[in-house]
Amino acid sequence: MPRYRLTIEYDGRPFHGFQAQADLPSVQGSVERAVKAFCGQELRLQAAGRTDTGVHATGQVIHVDLEKDWPAEVVRNALNAHLVPDPVVILEASVAPEGWHARFSATERRYLYRILNRMAPPALEQGRVWHVKKPLDAGAMHEAAQALVGHHDFTTFRDLGCQAKSPMKTLDVARVRREGEFVLLEFASRSFLHRQVRSMTGSLAEVGIGRWRASDLTAALEARDRKACGPVAPAEGLYLTGVSYEEKVSK
Repeated sequence: MPRYRLTIEYDGRPFHGFQAQADLPSVQGSVERAVKAFCGQELRLQAAGRTDTGVHATGQVIHVDLEKDWPAEVVRNALNAHLVPDPVVILEASVAPEGWHARFSATERRYLYRILNRMAPPALEQGRVWHVKKPLDAGAMHEAAQALVGHHDFTTFRDLGCQAKSPMKTLDVARVRREGEFVLLEFASRSFLHRQVRSMTGSLAEVGIGRWRASDLTAALEARDRKACGPVAPAEGLYLTGVSYEEKVSK
């Protein structure tokens, strides 16, 4: 039974998160229905990560095990045809090597958070950015974010409902930069706690506005207390942009 690696992008606005739910629209449900429409097979796909309601992706990775050995491009094109009109697209498809798993073989996950930093609200970007009216100091945010890089207890930036066994995580990248009216935050780690990126982003925005100093962010991290976290950034500005694997995938 061949396993197919699929890279997908989706607009998270109409979905109640990635994970399939009985009576609510989900990204997983859309893809699984497309598979059934394509080849009649009912299955449960596996994903590199589960995104929350309203969170987007430009580089989510999933896998499906199909009963028939189809050319990868046929799988991609057929699924895209059956995904219409849902805002989900299969960008790439390839045959995975034996033992490869979308979730367990991942070595790094990358997220981007987009903030529209101007007085006027978004029109074209509505639902795809966090609109912050007050001027943000991206340089100060970037400097403060470096305290988050490394191996830490991220309890402060962990959702109370997080099911991870440990709050200890290693954050490899935390970058903040300004591009015109946008402030962009990039994070990379092997894995993240539930709502960790949104929690870190909200606290970094406090630094950018000037309500917090860099030392306040460091103190919040060291407190290991959820109550020390700043306001959690909304879901609509968050994107899963990529997942890395050591294994080579055959075409």
